[in-house]
Amino acid sequence: MNNIIGSRTPIDDALAKATGEATYTADIKLANMCYGKLILSTIAFGKVKSINYTEALKIEGVIDVLTYKDFPNIKYNSALRFKDHGILKTETVISETVRFVGDRIGLVIAESLAIAEKALKLIEVEYEEYKPVFDEEEAATSSIQLHEGLNNKVGTISTGADAETVADLISKADFIIEDKIKIPMVNHVSLETYSVIGEYRSKKITVYASTQNSFAVRVLISDVFNMPLNKVRVIQPTLGGAFGGKLEVVTELVAAGAAMKVKRPVKIVLSRKESMIASRTRNGATIDVKSGVNKDGTIVATDFKILINTGAYVGSGMNVIGAMSHKLLKAYKYPLRYTGSPVVTNTPIAGAMRGYGSPQAFLGMNLHIDKIAMTLGVDPVELNMKHIVDKNEVDILAFGNPELKACVTRGKELFDWESKKKEISKFNKKNQDFIRGIGFGIGAHGAGVYPAHQDCVNLLLRLNEDGSFNYWSASHDMGNGSLTAQKMIMSEVLTTDVEDIEATQVNTETCPWNLGDYASRGVFVEGQGAYKLADAMKNLILETSVLKFKVHKEALSIKDKKVWLDDKPLGSFGDIAVYAQTTLQKELSVLVDHHSIAGRTSYGAHFAEVEINRENGAVKVLDYVAVHDSGTIINRYGIEGQLEGGIHMGIGYALSEKMTFDEKGNLLENNLKKYQIFKSNEMPEIKVDFIETGDNGGPFGAKSISECATVPSAQTIINAVANAIGEHTNTIPISKEEILNIINK
Repeated sequence: MNNIIGSRTPIDDALAKATGEATYTADIKLANMCYGKLILSTIAFGKVKSINYTEALKIEGVIDVLTYKDFPNIKYNSALRFKDHGILKTETVISETVRFVGDRIGLVIAESLAIAEKALKLIEVEYEEYKPVFDEEEAATSSIQLHEGLNNKVGTISTGADAETVADLISKADFIIEDKIKIPMVNHVSLETYSVIGEYRSKKITVYASTQNSFAVRVLISDVFNMPLNKVRVIQPTLGGAFGGKLEVVTELVAAGAAMKVKRPVKIVLSRKESMIASRTRNGATIDVKSGVNKDGTIVATDFKILINTGAYVGSGMNVIGAMSHKLLKAYKYPLRYTGSPVVTNTPIAGAMRGYGSPQAFLGMNLHIDKIAMTLGVDPVELNMKHIVDKNEVDILAFGNPELKACVTRGKELFDWESKKKEISKFNKKNQDFIRGIGFGIGAHGAGVYPAHQDCVNLLLRLNEDGSFNYWSASHDMGNGSLTAQKMIMSEVLTTDVEDIEATQVNTETCPWNLGDYASRGVFVEGQGAYKLADAMKNLILETSVLKFKVHKEALSIKDKKVWLDDKPLGSFGDIAVYAQTTLQKELSVLVDHHSIAGRTSYGAHFAEVEINRENGAVKVLDYVAVHDSGTIINRYGIEGQLEGGIHMGIGYALSEKMTFDEKGNLLENNLKKYQIFKSNEMPEIKVDFIETGDNGGPFGAKSISECATVPSAQTIINAVANAIGEHTNTIPISKEEILNIINK
């Protein structure tokens, strides 16, 4: 190898972001641009009877006020991934019937943002109100119907062991242990809020968008506004975080339609509050899980049922349930039955968020198994090791090379689990003010979407006359460093430096097609495509060298940006490019397609120690260890950063973050003061390690980390708290009040 794979390489735009040079969508100013401000519903369920904007139009600088009458009444699904993606369509660009507080009912367009905001305050809306329903359990059986012709419980997916077999095994077990776990919606809280610019010139629409799925945005604009795809262009500037929240269209169609209406570029930038109520969330959930357990600590079978709150529109509800349906089966090897359903409610739309259902599923399963261990008085690590997959017991084609047990073993060693058990026992007996506990959790997540649907990417690489390269990829780097990883892969193959490869900005008019950046496919799928691309370029350089130097190809090799004959350098990459242009009159560029035909799973095992204040119930995380099986590490900087960020997100999920609603459907935690993100100064020291057995299917044996990083973390913290206080709670985040009630009890 060229010593690039596995090194610590800063991500491409780190310096630009740190110095303020990076250009985000909100930074862009186009000629004659105006500004849009959404009119959002203030009720949870009902119909708009009238919108009075007469006074708003009197304000100097107000250009227009648009309502549902100004946009096509064509239903779509904002979670669409590709043309003819067969998913339920329940949304419209602007709605007359509103289904949550924050639903779009109109748009003010003005010469400045300040004028648009002033006009917004003068608009009066009259509604016909209906009774809303907010909870997924209630909505699943309610007579209230949110969408005509569609059950609130949209559909059901069942997988795993046979239902009758599982029921029979549970009924015959020594013990039956049941849990009901409630999980709230949470927000992505990306640093960059949702931003978009629509521009309509010469019968062509260009959308600059904070998106992680440019080609899907292009398809939806084409479908909704009945435009040819070659008249729709989507450009992604620097993306200030996404975590799945920018996978689905939010304001892109509004900006496109508004620009076509007023024949001027229209910029829409959501405020933090608007981003929290009118964009996307992680699905809330209700989990019912029942297991049969024998006295010897064998879990004979588990029946796992989950309802997820998909919000006011179907969106990716069925996708999340489908993705979730096989994740538990990739981690546990005993009879397990999974049944899941998405349910529409009068809450904000849920969608993709880091883990895509895995955090909810593994949270429920880990808490349940930890409770079983507590009930039986056995070590939870030992109980899990008895029931999780082993790489020698699975179908390698389906699972890859699962190193979950190796992760647990290494994590237990790094954390010093056995010694900590003794230490906290002594601490808790002596200390009157604080109590400590340790917890453990596992998680798994896939890499790519095969075999759910097509999983392909098209990539282009050009060799320049000075030996540098240009790389065209519609890979949306969201701060996770996926483009940097792809460049590292190509650099390794081409024996060049990472800096010698320049990646272009995502532009659907100039970049080859890509499915989108989700499902942890940036390294596993796109990275493998980059490997094939670089290999094709290497082959082209050698073939061109044969013509230039009149030698057999088998005698040539490349090293250090040069072509070699045995141990003699014949010429640089730049020399070969110039020869191709001047003598052969051709460009040295390669275009490749790559489609994934491998379903691979990444695994993680986390360990944590917490300390709880007996007086106020406050939880402090003292120590944290995470070990992951992500195959071969490409960029050690990147993977460590991804893992630490995922842990931070999971700790917040366990201890502080939630979205709750009043009786009218108003979000109570609608700003960053009320929405309690876990603070950086509250983070513990984190030790991370990786099992690098490698796997086939990905570049150099790499899998994925980005989503799997957050999957095991919340349950690890919750189990540590339960270990400290001696009892599990059935809701997250764990409140200080619940902790105090249990301690005092």
